[in-house]
Amino acid sequence: MSKSETESPSQGSIGQIAAVIVAAGRGSRAGGSVPKQFQRLAGKAILIHTVERFRAHPRVAQVVVVLNPADDMLADAILPEDVARAPGGASRDISVENGLAALGPEVTHVLIHDGARPLVPQSVIDGVLAALETHPGAAPALAVTDALWRGAGGLVEAPTPRDGLFRAQTPQGFDLAAIRAAHDNHPGGAADDVEVALAAGLDVAITEGHENNIKVTLPGDFARAEAILSKGQDMDVRLGNGYDVHRFGTGDHVVLCGVTVPHPRGLQGHSDADVGMHAITDAIYGALAEGDIGQHFPPSDPQWKGAASEIFLRHAVDLAASRGYRIANIDCTLVCEQPKIGPHAQAMRAALSAIMGLEIGRISVKATTSERLGFTGREEGIASIATATLVSA
Repeated sequence: MSKSETESPSQGSIGQIAAVIVAAGRGSRAGGSVPKQFQRLAGKAILIHTVERFRAHPRVAQVVVVLNPADDMLADAILPEDVARAPGGASRDISVENGLAALGPEVTHVLIHDGARPLVPQSVIDGVLAALETHPGAAPALAVTDALWRGAGGLVEAPTPRDGLFRAQTPQGFDLAAIRAAHDNHPGGAADDVEVALAAGLDVAITEGHENNIKVTLPGDFARAEAILSKGQDMDVRLGNGYDVHRFGTGDHVVLCGVTVPHPRGLQGHSDADVGMHAITDAIYGALAEGDIGQHFPPSDPQWKGAASEIFLRHAVDLAASRGYRIANIDCTLVCEQPKIGPHAQAMRAALSAIMGLEIGRISVKATTSERLGFTGREEGIASIATATLVSA
């Protein structure tokens, strides 16, 4: 098993981040027999698409959904257990305040998002978080590019300058203590949380919005959102690589990619020393920006001594799923002179397929030698290189 530093990956200077998703409205303009956030979009409720965007983000530690209590049964059927809930109020302001009150004491910053914006790209979330490093508030927006008119009675009265005008989006991010205080001192009736923040004198940075970050409001918006999803315009693709090495020692077999292969020497390691599976596991963790095996299963912990490496791989696969990603493919290369991998490659692919719940056609296991060069060439050990591709579900 590879070694790792004891520190966690850097999460920036803004501390722990939570997302409050406001989904207590009725959404009557969208039509339908249930509120729009529970209507289906590409086979899933709009609200689930929204929640998954934030659960998939590696820096969002907590997600709270603000719901109308009348929708509890609808929510019970779709929301994951790790998503907290807060009751909605008579106005958006009260709903947001209830969501903020539900956050844990360790949270320092919050992203407040409309439940009916199911297609927010990860890049938009990243932009808001980056701006929060230097500002108490930040929100995405798109500059107005169309000509603007002021009109009445169906007639144009006068053109209106568009300079400095923006179309506001969410998530709107804030220092948690600052936005709580701003809400406490606001009379209510604000269109969004930026208005509340400005009334309190907070600086709010404008970050880059995205045309796909639409708010589903009218019946026609469903078709537009479906088209965006079907074209994959907002697909989040992540690549990770893993590398691992184990030396030969005493033994009569090696375990490679879940398959026991007879060999005059075994591989040494804290666990079962499955160098191939370790590299694959680290590739998945790498794609998620979640460090390596050693951070999740420290070699200093005796409970993992001799452990089957499929424990580590299953954890990585489950973690990817919990973040809203599916594994598109795995490519693993074993580097050694002996044993010969070819006769066992198909069995290795089958073993990995069973462990990962991934079709075998998406898993590649191959081998190469190092032309008698280096430690693998001297048959002192085996190395493995792996690549994992993750795609937003």
